[in-house]
Amino acid sequence: MRIFSFFERSARTFQHSPSYAKLIVIFAVSGGGLVAYSDARSDTGAYDVKSSQVDTKKKKVVVLGTGWAGTSFLKNLDSSQYDVQVVSPRNYFAFTPLLPSVTCGTVEARSIVEPIRKIIKKKSGEIQFCEAECVKIDAINKNVHCLSNRGINSEPQKEFLVDYDYLVIALGAQANTFNTPGVVENCHFLKEIEDAQKIRRSVMDCFEKASLPNLSDEERKKKLHFVIVGGGPTGVEFAAELHDFVSEDLVRLYPMLQGLTKITVVEAGDHILSMFDKRITSFAEEKFQRDGIDVKTGYMVVSVSDTAITMKVRPKQEITSVPYGMVVWSTGIGTRPVVMDFMKHIGQTNRRVLATDEWLRVEGCDGVYALGDCATIQQRKVMEDIAAIFNIADKDKSGTLTVKELQDVLDDICERYPQVELYLKNKKMRDVVDLLYASKGNDKLESKELDIEEFKTALSDVDSQMKNLPATAQVAAQEGTYLARCFNHMKDAENNPEGPPRFRGTGRHRFRPFRYRHLGQFAPLGGEQTAAQLPGDWISIGQSSQWLWYSVYASKQVSWRTRMLVISDWTRRFIFGRDSSRI
Repeated sequence: MRIFSFFERSARTFQHSPSYAKLIVIFAVSGGGLVAYSDARSDTGAYDVKSSQVDTKKKKVVVLGTGWAGTSFLKNLDSSQYDVQVVSPRNYFAFTPLLPSVTCGTVEARSIVEPIRKIIKKKSGEIQFCEAECVKIDAINKNVHCLSNRGINSEPQKEFLVDYDYLVIALGAQANTFNTPGVVENCHFLKEIEDAQKIRRSVMDCFEKASLPNLSDEERKKKLHFVIVGGGPTGVEFAAELHDFVSEDLVRLYPMLQGLTKITVVEAGDHILSMFDKRITSFAEEKFQRDGIDVKTGYMVVSVSDTAITMKVRPKQEITSVPYGMVVWSTGIGTRPVVMDFMKHIGQTNRRVLATDEWLRVEGCDGVYALGDCATIQQRKVMEDIAAIFNIADKDKSGTLTVKELQDVLDDICERYPQVELYLKNKKMRDVVDLLYASKGNDKLESKELDIEEFKTALSDVDSQMKNLPATAQVAAQEGTYLARCFNHMKDAENNPEGPPRFRGTGRHRFRPFRYRHLGQFAPLGGEQTAAQLPGDWISIGQSSQWLWYSVYASKQVSWRTRMLVISDWTRRFIFGRDSSRI
């Protein structure tokens, strides 16, 4: 009775003294009793109502996708400022640059994936995750239609709506088949973890089928003919990985098939790795020739059947058909259906991907951002704002620009229009004086002034330097980091904008535009030979670049767990060779 009366007095005190109430609750829990009493008090909503009022003030951010762009955004976002919800059909992040290594057992699939719930668990604030697929984006009502993944025993999918204040579209892209007949039915792709696992099983199936008795050498050669369509980085790296797998590991397990394997790379252009420096392209083609990898440039695939691949040869337009055992299609990326449907609703029907401005905002939408492979930045042209730029630069309103006036505004122009800085760099111009030289000529340089027409002439070729950013993990990750920082300083930037001045209008932009910083790219070519193209036109080819590739890819892993797993897989491969099991 005394104990009960004590808690009766404590209950009365609970209503008037929040700090004392906390002490009673802790005591009750530690004693193993009266937990129901403390829960009953929380049901009154005295504290929960207050917290819910605080939460209602938070803007809701919905993130679609857990790829490079979406995960980079989540890792850098101050989630305590927002109510964040993530929607993705896969509950993990995958380090996609190592997918070719997964296909041949160099790296295990689980070593390059990190559960997305582990990533968001480390963040402050509560982030909700739904394993579902976005099937429709309704920008008018500010919600997205989602369809849950099929569960155990093929449970029916359920559709639900998710409202948002800000929407971040990071859905990535799908393989582009160019509507080539038979590609979807007969080819493998290399975009997801599941694709790499299917290729791995298919490679081993080809060798097992070729080792069956009562087969002729021609039948074995057909089953061991591996065709890679696309001479980009993914296709070339897979071809190199497959060659090493066959020559270093499988030849020991299948000695009767030695010399029967053939690897063919089909490229519609004139060279493989066309986005790299010519020195790397030449080295890659020469190395593949030495390794016995057949590189067919100028070949366009017309159709793919279940037994043969048909190609058109330039320039004679001859048709040739080649039997194969397995085809991997790696010819670029295409837009996902949900993104295409969204583009139709917002009037971007004539584009391949979503168009955004320099702040990653989707054109024609309020509160919608897009980043990664599903979007491209539509950089504003200088010539569209040339008159406004001239008026702001002409501070004394003399109708001409002096060197000093142009120097004063040049930094702001380069920040708002990156193509200006790129133009000066490519033309090897040091400053605006060189620009004046180029536009007026030496005979008119004494005046060192530009009128509006001369100013237009000086910048007339600047917009020709505008190029779309490549669809790479590097671009997507930088865009996610940039957008997260913008969200983190959203409130501060409303009062103290830090971006460049508005040439059309007054004031400044809230944020600096997104600027991509190229950190270099790698092309593993097999045999511990890697080509590296780094900033500053620095080219490196050989084993030293291979070790640089190891260090960079290990450091870029999303967690220490995956970092250690990848390093251990590489070490295991050096000691024991690649895993040739079908699983």
